[in-house]
Amino acid sequence: MTQTANNGRQILTRDEYLEMEGQPEFKSEFYGGQIFAMTGGSPRHSQICVNVIRRVAEAIDHRDCRCFESNMKLEIVQAQAFVYPDVMVVCGDIELVRSTTDAIINPVLIVEVLSPSTESFDRGKKFEYYRMVPSLREYVLISQKTPIVESYYKQDESHWTYTVTKGLDQSIPIQTLDRELALGDLYLKVDGIIIP
Repeated sequence: MTQTANNGRQILTRDEYLEMEGQPEFKSEFYGGQIFAMTGGSPRHSQICVNVIRRVAEAIDHRDCRCFESNMKLEIVQAQAFVYPDVMVVCGDIELVRSTTDAIINPVLIVEVLSPSTESFDRGKKFEYYRMVPSLREYVLISQKTPIVESYYKQDESHWTYTVTKGLDQSIPIQTLDRELALGDLYLKVDGIIIP
């Protein structure tokens, strides 16, 4: 049943959110009963996402893995959340949320292209939520402004290894795919980046 939070925002149940999101005028994310409309991207953000999807898809062509872009939702059960990562990879069987065709629960890799309006959330609270996804092994953050890619790889339940790679002539290891991705490929045709 719909309720109202202290801040005046409407609180929805999980099922109300899924019903509403099935016929949206805009995409929104769902956190603990509250809905947050997603803003549009930029040409730079979109081009980086296309480049990442292309390179990741090539890396998994002959593996039992699938790459999804931001039209597929992720349910984070423990956080009572539904989010739209920029890129997700599932290896093995795809586990869909009951009674949906556009929400999964078992990615091994999530990639976010950082936006000025969401960067602190992507680094902080959102990564905290992502760590609640049992299948997740790796989280990758890509800067829009400069060729810097950061990766967090799960060693065990409480330890993540952090790697940062800078420069168009460098490559970042994506351990879940056993592949390196060249930053020059990830930033191909991206205008206005600042070279460190």
